[in-house]
Amino acid sequence: MSLLEQTPGLMSAFGGEMIPKFLATRSVEGIPNVVPCISMRPAEDQEDTLFFGNFLLRKSIKNLQGDCRVGILVVTPDLQGWILKGDFIEFQNSGPYVDRQKSGSLLRYNAYTGVRNAGLIRLLSLEGTFAISKLRVLKDYWLARLAAIGQGHDRKILPRNGLIIPLAVKLEFARMAAVKVLAWLGPEGYPQVIPSLSLQPAGQKNLACWKNAAFPSPAARALVAANILTAEAISYQAKGRWEESKRLGILRVEEIYAGGPPYPGGRVA
Repeated sequence: MSLLEQTPGLMSAFGGEMIPKFLATRSVEGIPNVVPCISMRPAEDQEDTLFFGNFLLRKSIKNLQGDCRVGILVVTPDLQGWILKGDFIEFQNSGPYVDRQKSGSLLRYNAYTGVRNAGLIRLLSLEGTFAISKLRVLKDYWLARLAAIGQGHDRKILPRNGLIIPLAVKLEFARMAAVKVLAWLGPEGYPQVIPSLSLQPAGQKNLACWKNAAFPSPAARALVAANILTAEAISYQAKGRWEESKRLGILRVEEIYAGGPPYPGGRVA
């Protein structure tokens, strides 16, 4: 039995067109990248294979052309989720996978661009599963906020010339009702991706979250990418260095990228 078939709920989650799915890649230089990839679906004619549409994935496509290692996170509206590891196989410019992506309701009538091709990923392993209650989301969010305020991390951790997070980005990351994830490179070089729903602005220059003991955590000073996807399909990615202070994780933001039109993947700060 395949990995997809033997994991309860995973096949149906991948089949949902609007279920949040995240694709974590890495550059040749070892810089993590994580973005929403809602079009990711099971390839029914190949065991443990996913396919996705090349749509608004500029940096991810470049990374996949240089390194095949990927991490994947899928999370349902009731906050049940799966974390997987895989290898990118290839892009196909024509054929049934491309046709299925073009005919899907998610991309068929978009106003910006069509699907250029379809990418294939071979799943290697299920790295973890999770179920997060709404009460836990609320608790962790406020624990992170109180800890960040109480410890003044904006002044203590970042140098004076650190990047200041734009207001529009801060407002989105401040939302509690949004899907947020962290990604970094694991011990084998594969991108590791976890949910981080409590991630929020901490001062003008940081993002902070309350660490969940159920998930692994980046090493100190590791390069980390964070992404947010809202119910309105607004997405931003922040990149920087990781620090910790007891149960509080802090992303020292160095770069911020837009996740959607009019300039998907473009740096905004």
